[in-house]
Amino acid sequence: MTLHHAYDPSNRADGIEVSLTPESAGWAYSGLRVLTLSPGQPHSLGTGQSEIFVLPLSGSLDVVVVASSDPGDIEASFHLDGRESVFTRVTDFAYVGRDSQIVLTSQLGAEVALPSARCENRLEPRYGSADAVPVFVLGAGTATRQVTDFGAPGAWDHAEKLICRELVTPDGNWSSYPPHKHDVTDPCPVINEEIYYYRIAGSDGVTPSRAGYGLHVTTTGPEHDAAGLAPLDEEIVVRDHDVVVVPYGYHGPCAAAPGYPMYYLNVMAGPGEGRAMEFCDHPDHGWIRGTWDAMEPDPRCPVTSAQGRVAH
Repeated sequence: MTLHHAYDPSNRADGIEVSLTPESAGWAYSGLRVLTLSPGQPHSLGTGQSEIFVLPLSGSLDVVVVASSDPGDIEASFHLDGRESVFTRVTDFAYVGRDSQIVLTSQLGAEVALPSARCENRLEPRYGSADAVPVFVLGAGTATRQVTDFGAPGAWDHAEKLICRELVTPDGNWSSYPPHKHDVTDPCPVINEEIYYYRIAGSDGVTPSRAGYGLHVTTTGPEHDAAGLAPLDEEIVVRDHDVVVVPYGYHGPCAAAPGYPMYYLNVMAGPGEGRAMEFCDHPDHGWIRGTWDAMEPDPRCPVTSAQGRVAH
């Protein structure tokens, strides 16, 4: 299985920046598409067997949803205000169920992420307001980051399998730390396939650029060997638009290089009956969480809100 899906602009076709299906990832549930919408050009697609979120990364767009069972019937229509970049604002979004056709249109052009999860039941489309998205600060010191739980259980329960959240990590900080897992090995209560989709800001701190970079680490332990899983020891340099898949193992840290703030979109889904995000820390590093109570969080967090960048 290939864990690092490096962005290659020469492979772009019809505005598709990223196309990761469960089949191309090598698993059963989680997927991701990222599209660039040209000004005024409608982009049509089907959700197939997957439920999706429509998440603006930059720009605003209109979403029209048509049920596959009745192609002539417009089921819902949403306008998403969006944002200038993932580093400037928390955005509104839309949920669209499986077996749907959608048409995306942006008058000025936009970039949109479509995280997805295979599911059994079709739920109605629904709009998510930016003002209702929970934003909180996790960690302390150089392990401080912003979590934006737009599609997480408890914050958004209108989904069968799909779990999504955004994280913004100030430059020089560590994220997804301490390392943790949610796979078939003991004592994990939940199995989730996870996608990390990275955006790296350039020198201005807000405009994504391939100049900057970060680090993603995934490893396994003796319990994975005992379960017959292939060992993983991946230290991946990630750049803007790169994707890393985590089929199993301890993932973290994700480190943002000094000078280059890091964003990543987490997409998770798994075989469990309900949506859950429980995880198990690496036994050698879980103690680190206990040190945060005596430390101050990085004052640069939170970075964004529904109203824009947060002044510090």
